[in-house]
Amino acid sequence: MQRTIVSLSSLIISIILLIMGNAYLMTLLGLRLSIEDFSASVIGWILAFYSIGFVAGTLYAGRIIEKVGHIRAFAVFAAVLTASILIYPMAIEANLWGALRAVGGFVMAGLMIVMESWFSSKADNRNRASLFAIYQIVFFLSTAGGQVLIRVADPSGFIPFSLAAVLVVLALTPLSMTRRESPSITQSERLSLTSLYRKSPAGTLGALIAGLLISAFYAMGPVFANRIGLDLGQLSNFMASAIVAAMLLAWPIGRICDRFDRYRVMLIVAIVAAVSSLIAAAISNYSVIVLVLFVGLYMGLSAAIYPIAVAITNDLMESHQVTAASTALLLSYGLGSIIGPLISALFMELLGAHGLFISNALILACLILFMLAGPGRSHPEVTQQEHYYTTTPEAALGVSELDPRNTGFEESLDSDTDEKPETTDNGVK
Repeated sequence: MQRTIVSLSSLIISIILLIMGNAYLMTLLGLRLSIEDFSASVIGWILAFYSIGFVAGTLYAGRIIEKVGHIRAFAVFAAVLTASILIYPMAIEANLWGALRAVGGFVMAGLMIVMESWFSSKADNRNRASLFAIYQIVFFLSTAGGQVLIRVADPSGFIPFSLAAVLVVLALTPLSMTRRESPSITQSERLSLTSLYRKSPAGTLGALIAGLLISAFYAMGPVFANRIGLDLGQLSNFMASAIVAAMLLAWPIGRICDRFDRYRVMLIVAIVAAVSSLIAAAISNYSVIVLVLFVGLYMGLSAAIYPIAVAITNDLMESHQVTAASTALLLSYGLGSIIGPLISALFMELLGAHGLFISNALILACLILFMLAGPGRSHPEVTQQEHYYTTTPEAALGVSELDPRNTGFEESLDSDTDEKPETTDNGVK
């Protein structure tokens, strides 16, 4: 296992740099738009374009990788993302920034597919659960690190954008220098959202709601923090607390999900998250420390809704359907992530900054009502639950083969030490 980790060190470094740079940019953009006095509704629309591009990237970026190979595709995606980041401070214009967000979402999906499929290719049945856990921890910590960087430079200048661009470019270096043979892109089985909903209504809606909540917070959270008067250090802590809370709550919630009925667990998680969101809205102008605690609790629980939805769905699927179901759930999440910033921005426009958490509480109330009185109440009985694994939608994009729930996974034929250079266009290795 240690040799496997060492051989993946260059890829892990690339993942850390890329996720940190992208997380930093997402928080920076919301804060900069708020500083520039854009209305909440306009900010919501601009930042929602990232999710539109990301969903498109999950569907079509793989075709680019198939045509030119992993390393060239990664170089193209990284170059485009870097250029888009550097264009932002040149012109603070809503339509331009919306287009740049869409482009950034598309190429970010492509970058993650390249890196994560490469990461997955190193796994076999003996180590994939450990590698899956390592990947999730790296993803959480890198995202939190991106929030901390917001205090490094004045967000009203161009230096923060340059820093984000530097992180993305540096992510290109370790992966480009790896000698491991690039993995192949395989076409997996497809499952439509309607088919998934018929099999698992609670899982499908849970993924959608998770997309609404998480995207709303990442897009409008910096706007909320800026408009209630938090300084850069407080804003950084405010955003980072949500990611740290999600990481800390992942293990106990996972243990609970393995011991009790997951449907009831998701219902209780949604209720507590809704109450926490309402408390955060009520105390937003009183105590920063208490606000950070309740926002961390709210986001930690909200982030747990997606993996619980995945677990509920996988319990109802045949083993060969796990990957297809995960892809459909990711699409459901993506659709929610497009709508989330728009809804929260509308409520912030009408009710002020605390409208962010009021809208999130109402969204959670819809999930609660659905599970208590809607189609979700008649969920099928499960005789044996699959083991619960913590995951995030973004981190699940390219690691379906690494997910230990995928029982169709085959042993890797590569040894830990055998490294092969990527084949060039002329066939010479």
